[in-house]
Amino acid sequence: MVRRTFLKNAALAAVGTAALSSPVSAMLKEDKPVGKKKVLLVNGSPRPDGNTFCALQEIESQLKKHGIETEIYQIGNKPVRMCINCGGCRRNGGKGCVFNDDPCNEIAQKMAESDALIVGTPVYYGQPNGGILAVMQRLFFASGRLVQNKPAAAVAVCRRGGATATLQTMNMMFEMMNMPVVTSQYWNIAYGAGKGEAKMDKEGMQTMRTLGSNMAWLLQRIGDGPAPERDERPEFTNFIR
Repeated sequence: MVRRTFLKNAALAAVGTAALSSPVSAMLKEDKPVGKKKVLLVNGSPRPDGNTFCALQEIESQLKKHGIETEIYQIGNKPVRMCINCGGCRRNGGKGCVFNDDPCNEIAQKMAESDALIVGTPVYYGQPNGGILAVMQRLFFASGRLVQNKPAAAVAVCRRGGATATLQTMNMMFEMMNMPVVTSQYWNIAYGAGKGEAKMDKEGMQTMRTLGSNMAWLLQRIGDGPAPERDERPEFTNFIR
C-alpha cells in the first residue's frame, strides 16, 4: 500500500471511523469522575533525572497546585523502534502498534486515561531525541483516536541552540491530530548542560510554571464538554493530483 493511502486510512481511523475493539480502545468508554483531569507528561530523555525531567517536574508542580492529576512517564534508554509502514496497526483490530517491545503502546494506554499530553525532549542536533520522535510518530499513527482533541504541549531543553526547531517539529504532530497547542509566556524552552542546570534558568523555569497554569486553565474551561463535531471526512491531495 502506498504511504499516501496508508496516511489517509490512518487519519480516518483517528477521527473515529475505525472500530474500537481493543483493550486500549475499551478504556475510552470507561466513565471518569466528573471534573477529574489528568495530564500525562512524557520524558523523552534517556536520563530519568536530567534537565528534561527538571522542566517537566516544574510543570507538574504547577499543575498539582491547580488540582490536576499528573504522571511523568520516562521512555528510558532501551532501543525504540521506528514506524516501518507495515500497516499492521490497521489490520490488528485497533490493538495499537504491532511492535510491543518498547514504550509506544504503554503510552497509548496511559493516554486513554489522560486528558492532555506534555512531551519533553532534549535537543539533539537541532531536533527532538530520535527515540521520542519515533515513539510519538507510532503513537499518533496507530492510536491517534486516543489523543484527538486533547490539549498538548512540547518542551525542549538544550545547552545552547536548536530548541525552536525542536518545538516546531513536535508541535506539527499535535496540529495534525486536532490537539489544541498550549502556550506559555515564551517558547517552552529551558537551558542547561550539566545535570540539574536547567533549574538555574530562572526564566525557563518560570516559563514551565506558566505553561502548567495555562494547561490547567484550558482543561478547566474545556471541562467535560464533548469534542467538536466534524461533518467532513479528511481530504488528501498532493501537488500532482
